[in-house]
Amino acid sequence: MAIREIIEVPDPLLKQISKPVETFDDELKTLVDDMFETMYDAPGIGLAAIQIGVPLRVLVIDLQPDDPDAEPEPCNHDGHHHTHQPTLREPRVFVNPEILDPSEETKAYQEGCLSVPDIYAEVDRPATCRVRWQDLDGEFHEEAMDDLMAVCIQHEMDHLNGIVFIDHLSRLKRNMALKKLEKLRRAA
Repeated sequence: MAIREIIEVPDPLLKQISKPVETFDDELKTLVDDMFETMYDAPGIGLAAIQIGVPLRVLVIDLQPDDPDAEPEPCNHDGHHHTHQPTLREPRVFVNPEILDPSEETKAYQEGCLSVPDIYAEVDRPATCRVRWQDLDGEFHEEAMDDLMAVCIQHEMDHLNGIVFIDHLSRLKRNMALKKLEKLRRAA
C-alpha cells in the first residue's frame, strides 16, 4: 500500500481518455489499494486512477456516511468540546463503469475535486442514473444511483473521459476558478 501523488490541473494527463481494464490481476488490486489509501489521506470521497497518473478506467468511492447508531465521540482538536459521529467506511470499487439511462431531471450540487484543490462550484448533473461496472474479479454489476452517489460517480467518470468538474462551468466561471487556484498556489 502506498499513498501516491494526486495530479492537479492543468496537468495534461487529466485531459487523457483512460483505457478499459482488461486484466483483473494483483496489479489491479494494488492500484485500487493505493487509490483508497491516497483518497482517505487527502481526504476525499472519490478518486479516479488518472488522478494518480494511471490512465485506466478505475474509480474508488467512499461517501463515508456518519454512523447514526454509533456513540458520538468527544473531540477536542480546537479546545472546544464537541462531539462528532464516527464515520463508516463503505469502500466501493468501479472498474470499466458505464452510465446507463441518466435521468432527464437534473440536480445542482456543490462539487470539489482533489485535482482542483480548494475550489468548489455548483454543477448540474442528472439526478439519478443506472451504472454498470465490473468488480476486481471482472464480475459485472448494475445498480441505480441517486443523491450524492449519483453525483460522485458521474464526477469520477468524467475523469475517465478527460473532463474535470470545472469544465462544466461557463467559461467565465471556469476562468475565475482557475485564477483563484493560481492565487491559492502562490500563497502556499
